[in-house]
Amino acid sequence: MPTTHKPHQRRRRRSAEERASRRSDVNATSLSSYLLFVQVFWAHLLCGWAFGSELTFELPDNAKQCFYEDITVGTKCTLEFQVVTGGHYDVDCRLEDADGTVLYKEMKKQYDSFTFTAAKNGTYKFCFSNEFSTFTHKTVYFDFQVGEDPPLFPNENRVTALTQMESACVSIHEALKSVIDYQTHFRLREGQGRSRAEDLNTRVAFWSIGEAFILLVVSISQVVLLRSFFSDRKTTTTRVGS
Repeated sequence: MPTTHKPHQRRRRRSAEERASRRSDVNATSLSSYLLFVQVFWAHLLCGWAFGSELTFELPDNAKQCFYEDITVGTKCTLEFQVVTGGHYDVDCRLEDADGTVLYKEMKKQYDSFTFTAAKNGTYKFCFSNEFSTFTHKTVYFDFQVGEDPPLFPNENRVTALTQMESACVSIHEALKSVIDYQTHFRLREGQGRSRAEDLNTRVAFWSIGEAFILLVVSISQVVLLRSFFSDRKTTTTRVGS
């Protein structure tokens, strides 16, 4: 006797195979997306680590601090700095190439940015000086970028078009760099504002203590003066000849 369930079994088997293939495609897509995200994340970290020097350091009074960087000819570099705390928030900055030629020199700058292209191979030196200050130390932040970031994907600079996923990863990479720049900028502003607020708070506290002391001295002086007005004075009499 022929069975009537074979077409239904074939349909079920076919639908099960389609679901399995869809599930495998989804898993493969998720895996590729995850791998691309990991690639973007690590590429972003490695680019920031290999092509930039960012540091915040203490610069004592009457002191000078220098940093050195090996640069090849034709490399585009950018030096940015800002005084975060201390005194009038100013510092001297000087940049020299491998032969000692001065490329940049500014006196008592609060912040600045300088971009140049290396004309020689060798070790470049940039220094921050607080020698003009006799008793105030400074906190200085600088960011020295050397060269351009390498392409995120090998075919990014080629004629071939990027896939939609690769284009999205490149956009995410650029957005992350912008986020880091904004966070650094606002962190510096917050540190400088906090330093100014603490300095103002210290001045107000000392001024209040001085006013209280002056008020106490004036009050005591007034009390002593008023008591001298109402105090009894002894009168002396003298007898004139007898």
